[in-house]
Amino acid sequence: MKLEIPGKPRPYIMGHRGNLDECPENTLASFRRALEQGADIIETDVHLSADGVFMLIHDATLDRTTNGTGPVATRTLAELRTFSASYGRPEFEAERIPTLQELFEIIHPDTIVALELKTDRFLEPEVCRRFVDQIRAAGMLQRVVMLSFSLARVQAVQAAAPDVPVGFITMSRLLPKAGADLLGPFFPLLFLNPFYVWLAHRSGQPVAPLDPTPDSRLWYYRLLGCDAILTNNPGMTRRALGR
Repeated sequence: MKLEIPGKPRPYIMGHRGNLDECPENTLASFRRALEQGADIIETDVHLSADGVFMLIHDATLDRTTNGTGPVATRTLAELRTFSASYGRPEFEAERIPTLQELFEIIHPDTIVALELKTDRFLEPEVCRRFVDQIRAAGMLQRVVMLSFSLARVQAVQAAAPDVPVGFITMSRLLPKAGADLLGPFFPLLFLNPFYVWLAHRSGQPVAPLDPTPDSRLWYYRLLGCDAILTNNPGMTRRALGR
């Protein structure tokens, strides 16, 4: 299994967009809060600005999480910097959409970053090369995992960096999918198929259920042997795990 954090117990705690319960999602404040609370993995989403900067925002548009409007892809970095990413919370008015580099600058040395690729721009070889070059330059190539609902996107990045692990997220597939180093099945699938994790582990594939509010189901995920737990609130989930 490629998802290994030496010295840390499984299941690993994966902060979903940081800690979006206590901070606006996908902001440096959210990432810092998750890190302070002991998240082992920071999960975030990647789009590209009009001038090719890798930006950490979930939606393809600015409307839901910022005070801007329109597609992220039509705005330059300088334009994106003019918008607050506070998600309407006045105490976070100064937060901006972070760049990938800004996350790398605050990440802890024993923390993995899970990057969900949100656009088909990641099917373009040149975009993948620039993406991998930036990750390598930051010294993060051994501490990232690529995620997507599209296996083609993550495999395009893997073509530029064969050693980078890739994860496949699914809302409907009842059986583990070959070709992925990490599997993120929507959590009801693990109840519909209680053998999912066992089957995945037979192929050396770790499992992190797609369940951002997991605490009431932790008993089941531990019973199955899930490798990581996605959560909107890493501190609360950490306490629920008895750590």
